[in-house]
Amino acid sequence: MNESLAPPVIWYEGLSRYQQRGIAHVLATVVAINGSAPRALQAKMIVTQDCIVDTLGGGGLEHDVVNTARQLLNGEIAATVSKEVKPKVAETDSESASVPSKAVRRDAVYTKHYPLGAKLAQCCGGSVTVMFECFNVTPPMSVLVFGAGHVASALMSILAELPCQVDWVDSRPEMFKRYLVDEPTTNQSKLYNLPAHIRPHIDDEPVDFVRPFIEQGGQRFILVMTHDHSVDFELVRAALDTISDMSALHDKCSDISTPYVGCISSATKAKRFRDRLIQRGYSEQLVNQLVMPIGLQIGGKEPMAVAISIVAQLLQKYHQATL
Repeated sequence: MNESLAPPVIWYEGLSRYQQRGIAHVLATVVAINGSAPRALQAKMIVTQDCIVDTLGGGGLEHDVVNTARQLLNGEIAATVSKEVKPKVAETDSESASVPSKAVRRDAVYTKHYPLGAKLAQCCGGSVTVMFECFNVTPPMSVLVFGAGHVASALMSILAELPCQVDWVDSRPEMFKRYLVDEPTTNQSKLYNLPAHIRPHIDDEPVDFVRPFIEQGGQRFILVMTHDHSVDFELVRAALDTISDMSALHDKCSDISTPYVGCISSATKAKRFRDRLIQRGYSEQLVNQLVMPIGLQIGGKEPMAVAISIVAQLLQKYHQATL
């Protein structure tokens, strides 16, 4: 079910939400304590680019934890990494003032030791070591799906279990009716029994979604599978037009990568679309970027079999690009 916009309060609520939505975040955990400390062993908090969830005790300690977490998210931590400082059994405030906090990288896990003294404006007198675990630093798949037929529905049952962002568009309200929690009254927002990272959209002008989606940059996947071949064709054209425009501005918009544009089809439909596009002046190089038919050739024509082949192809291309 779609969640409210209220921010999470407890770390495990934030972890669940950000994992499900594929949002980059850091889980900071107290993994060692010597002497007095503001929180107990294994206390945790979540840090994203915009939010913090829960607390490791506030004050200078938490301020540095948040800054360090965001450095990790931004890829800036390498400039400040040095040898790890091992926690000491007994540390005085004077010692704390002279021993800097230092971070160490262990692949995707970082630890940082904090003497809780004058340097952090803390008077606990002890020390803590915090472990930082980064998740979703590589942006998740962003998928724009047009059409809510049998294959698209099967597709959603798979994408519901993956870290991705999905916008699902159809012009027919009845196609999403099965997912409604309750029939909305006037001015009431519709609630759908779908994971938070799958956002349904009912719109008579699906083409309007194409350009803004591509222009966001990053890895983008567009799947065209509506009930109307003429709508499919216009969606494909809109995607190719945007790619062409972005290519012309490539030097100025280097963060724009070529999206995956796939259209469900038979071999006959694929040939017809390609021929029509060439006749309308699209270059062969541009038309060849269109994936049609979509999906890996694994066999099977059932909606779920087709959906599996499509997701397998998306994952293959996504992971190849992130290697």
